[in-house]
Amino acid sequence: MELLAPAGNFAKIKYAIAFGADSVYLGLPDFSLRARVNDFTPAKLKEAVKYAHNRGKKVYVTVNIYAHNYHLPKLEQALKQLNNIRPDAVIISDPGVLAMAKKYLKKIDLHLSTQANCTNWQAAKFWHQQGIKRLILARELSLKEIAEIHKKVPGLELEAFVHGAMCISYSGRCLLSAYYNNRSANLGDCSHPCRWAYKLYMEEATRPGQYLPVEEDKNGTYILSSKDICMIKYLPDLVKAGVKHFKIEGRTKSISYLANVVKVYREAIDLTKLRKPTKVPAFSKATVDRRKVEVEKLFKELNKISNREFTTGFYFGTEKLKMQKYDAPYVRPDLEFCGEILGRKDLGKGNWEYEIKIHNVVNVGDKIEFIVPQEENFVMVLPKMYDIDKKKYVDEVHGGQDKAILVQLRKEIPVMTILRKKILKKAEV
Repeated sequence: MELLAPAGNFAKIKYAIAFGADSVYLGLPDFSLRARVNDFTPAKLKEAVKYAHNRGKKVYVTVNIYAHNYHLPKLEQALKQLNNIRPDAVIISDPGVLAMAKKYLKKIDLHLSTQANCTNWQAAKFWHQQGIKRLILARELSLKEIAEIHKKVPGLELEAFVHGAMCISYSGRCLLSAYYNNRSANLGDCSHPCRWAYKLYMEEATRPGQYLPVEEDKNGTYILSSKDICMIKYLPDLVKAGVKHFKIEGRTKSISYLANVVKVYREAIDLTKLRKPTKVPAFSKATVDRRKVEVEKLFKELNKISNREFTTGFYFGTEKLKMQKYDAPYVRPDLEFCGEILGRKDLGKGNWEYEIKIHNVVNVGDKIEFIVPQEENFVMVLPKMYDIDKKKYVDEVHGGQDKAILVQLRKEIPVMTILRKKILKKAEV
C-alpha cells in the first residue's frame, strides 16, 4: 500500500517524507490545477526528485489542465524537460496531453487524473489500452463500483482520495470561478467560490420582484460547500475493493496540517496488518479488534486539525446525501500550530539545543505538544527561550515575523518536529 502526500513546495516534500509518505505529488505552475501555490521551476523539480529518490520515495508530477491550443508549444518543451528530470509518473487529464506525453516521455509512468471523470470499467479499460498505468478514481464512485473496475481491468492500478477537501462539482469540473472571477478551475486557477457564503431568495411566480430570503443563519448559507473526505476507518474496505494507493488532498495546506495528517494515515496503514481480534486484558474473556481501537484514536487526532467536518463521500452510496456543509466553513479545534524545529545541536551529557521557528505566540511556561516524525507525540513545558536576533533571553515570542529562537532541552528530538499548543480562552488567560 502506498501513501501519497501533497507537496505545494520543496519544504512540504521534506515534511511529507519525514512523517511517513511513500510518495509526493506536485505540479508544474503552468500545467497543474494548483497554479498559484507551487514554485517548481525545472531546476527545483530536479532537486526535489533527487531528494525523494535518495530516500527511496517517489515523485508524481501533475500536468492535468485541460489545455487550449496556446498551451501546446510550451507544454511540448515542459514534457521534454520532464523526460530529462525523470519523475516516477506524470498525471494527465486531457487526451491531447496524453498523446504528447506518450511521444516525449520515455519510461515514465502515466497516471489518469481524477479530473478525467473515469466512472466505469469500460472507460478504465480504454484508458489502460492508451498507456495509462494508474487510474486516480473519480470521487463519485462507490466501493462496489470500484471493485467492479478492479475485477474487469485487473492490470490497472487504482488510486483514491482518502482525506481532504472535496469539490462540490463533479470531479472538480467547476465553472463558477471562471464565471465570477475569470479564473478557470480547469486551468488551475480556482478562486473557490464554493466556500463563499451566499444569500438565497425565493420569488413566487405571480409576485415578481417580491423576494423572500432563504437563510441558514444570519450569515447566509454555505450551500455549495462540501465537508472534507475522511476514510481513515475504512482503508481495509478500499483495499478489498482493489485500491492500494491512498491519496491525501492539500497542496495549499500548512506544513503542520500536512505533517499531522500524513503521520496519522501512515500509522493507520501500518495497522491494517492487525486483522485478528486480540484479548485484552489478560484476565478478561472479552476480545477487542485492536486495529479498530487504534484507528479510533487516530480519528480523534484528525479532529484536532481544522476541518469542515468529515464525510465518507460517495464510497458508501447513501452518505453522498449528507456531504454539504451548510454552516460556518471550518471546525476549528482549540489547538494551534506554534513552531517547527529547524535545527539542533548536541551539547553533550543529554543536553540538546534547538533552533525553533515560531509561527504563533509562545511563552515561557507554555505546555507544548511536540508532533514528532514517526515517533510518539509528547508534551513538555517550554523553558527559557533565547532570541537569536537580539541575542538575549525572552519570555514571549510572536509569530508572523519569521522569528527563530533557541531552546535547550534534556531530550533528543528530530529536526522537522512540529510544535502546537492549546489556545487559551479569555477566562483561562
